[in-house]
Amino acid sequence: MDLGIVGGEVVTGDGRRPANVYVRDGRIAAVTPERHDAAETFDATGALVMPGMVDAHVHFMDPGDPEREDFPHGTAAAARAGVTTVIEHTHAAPVISAADLHAKREHLAGRACVDFALAAHAWPDRLDEVRGVWEAGAAFIKAFTCTTHGVPGFDAAHLRELLQRAAACGAPVLVHAEDESLTAAAEHDLRGREDGAVIPAWRNRAAEQVALCTVSTLRHDTGARAIAAHVSHPAGLERAAGCLIESCPQYLTLLEDEVLEHGAFRKFTPPARARDASDLDAMWRALADGTIDFMSSDHAPSTPEQKRAGSIWDVHFGLPGIDTTFSVLLDGAAAGRIAYERIVAAYSEAPARIYGLERKGRLEPGADADIVVVDPTTRWTVKDEDVVSKAGWSPYSGRTFTGRAVRTYLRGEEPGAGRFVAPH
Repeated sequence: MDLGIVGGEVVTGDGRRPANVYVRDGRIAAVTPERHDAAETFDATGALVMPGMVDAHVHFMDPGDPEREDFPHGTAAAARAGVTTVIEHTHAAPVISAADLHAKREHLAGRACVDFALAAHAWPDRLDEVRGVWEAGAAFIKAFTCTTHGVPGFDAAHLRELLQRAAACGAPVLVHAEDESLTAAAEHDLRGREDGAVIPAWRNRAAEQVALCTVSTLRHDTGARAIAAHVSHPAGLERAAGCLIESCPQYLTLLEDEVLEHGAFRKFTPPARARDASDLDAMWRALADGTIDFMSSDHAPSTPEQKRAGSIWDVHFGLPGIDTTFSVLLDGAAAGRIAYERIVAAYSEAPARIYGLERKGRLEPGADADIVVVDPTTRWTVKDEDVVSKAGWSPYSGRTFTGRAVRTYLRGEEPGAGRFVAPH
């Protein structure tokens, strides 16, 4: 054996058990209570041993806007946090065609510390590209129901056509759901104000819920595999019935009124919806019981200088999150909100399964030896200066978490040589 991780408690979505994990030639060779000789041994006594996390929604801005983030920094942050595979799409240089996908793969060669898949964007007037970019190896097709980040929004008729085309070729569609007519009307009424409260009023609850209802209806009519992106509130979970549901840790931890104090540093969309602890509790329960199918970071960073460089209307949307998403979930488990098994299911197994990453998200013989060793009891405080992401700050700065990744392996090795992974 090349590597043995011994003495730990192996955690999968189905349960936990004391076991030793052995690696040969970059793959899991055995998960067993027995001890075997290995060229390298790591003593995981007292630790949890999990498959590497799979973050299926990150924006590393590379190529396009690398001042905000790039692959070397973003994937290094992922590796430090226990994430061994990401699915990336950037709005600054969107992938629309098969040629775009090939060009991006070439650009990213040698720039990733962890493995990565790439998503494509759909354009309402370029739907003929959907089959080609999917067959070229895109992990999913991304669509907006409102024009955001310079990406044109889909009305219901165009979204229906996109879902029909995606269903015909088997491509999953991740939908950012905010109704454009409602956000546009709110913007018209709010323009002239510069306070942080414009964010939840502009990107309002009704806009998200109306769009989720539309996505749910069209998914049912077309039979497409539709995923509701970053659902922000329990009411949204209900509206997304029939879709696979993604959510993010900011919707389990941040309160809507934080934007009054933090302004642009809480400008992301959909914004935080929770008005009190009961809303946060409801989202944690939805994650625990499987109503939320999987978690992602929606890592979309800007530097502090960029967040301060303009009005509340003009600065970038987005939060950094790849550094902390796993730790937010581990802290939830330490507090008894969810089980460690549910973390593995929601942040590793489910995204790998949904997006066809067959060798990821599993601690089973034959799977890639992507492994994270977790100390579930260590307490640590988030500090901006410790953030690996190019953002250089975190919305959790000053907050203390319980639980952290202490060792990460990519195909049985120290992360650093990330590869493109095709999901189908």
